Amino acid sequence: MAEGIRDTSRVVVVDDHTTFAELLSDALDRQEDLENAGTASGVREGIALCRAEQPDVVVMDYHLPDGNGLDAAREILADRPDTRIIMLTGNAAADILAQAAGSGICGFLPKDGSLTTLLDTLRHARSGSMVIHPSLLAMIGKQTVPEQPDAPALTTRERQVLTLMAQGHDVRANAKHLGITENTCRGYVKSILAKLDAHTQLEAVAVAGRLGLLASGHHE
Repeated sequence: MAEGIRDTSRVVVVDDHTTFAELLSDALDRQEDLENAGTASGVREGIALCRAEQPDVVVMDYHLPDGNGLDAAREILADRPDTRIIMLTGNAAADILAQAAGSGICGFLPKDGSLTTLLDTLRHARSGSMVIHPSLLAMIGKQTVPEQPDAPALTTRERQVLTLMAQGHDVRANAKHLGITENTCRGYVKSILAKLDAHTQLEAVAVAGRLGLLASGHHE
């Protein structure tokens, strides 16, 4: 490796739960490729810390005392668009995921998830892409929202693919489950995105949850 090139990612933690922040900071200090760059307990403090430290990655709780993590993420990304932000939440409401889908953050993980998953996500997060833990998508799929009158019409197969998407499965797994080719499954995904006016599968699941298209009974 060339001299002067840093092989560690500097991480800021923004969370008002002191115990969680301290435990995560301690875990970061034990990693060879991750470095604790400081902690903050709110939106304003987190934005100020990121401006001062210019971290590579930010772990951000969604619920903060003076606002929410998505608002903080937008300001941080406005300052430094390459910052990778991982959001944590215990509430996977469809409207929150819909906002997250277009926010520029790199990932959405459950607050009570495993430390190993969080650390791996911090290592592999990339700007321009977004990962979401399957358990959060599954939570959206279980929410019982009546189908809205303005919901677009989906075919039976599109509903099946959408339901599997909401369970966190990828195209390959969905195709195998339905007994169709991956190309055919991608075609259904493309059609679903168009009908829901969504740009990503995550956004499609969030929109579908809000419109009641994930209500029980759609999946055969």
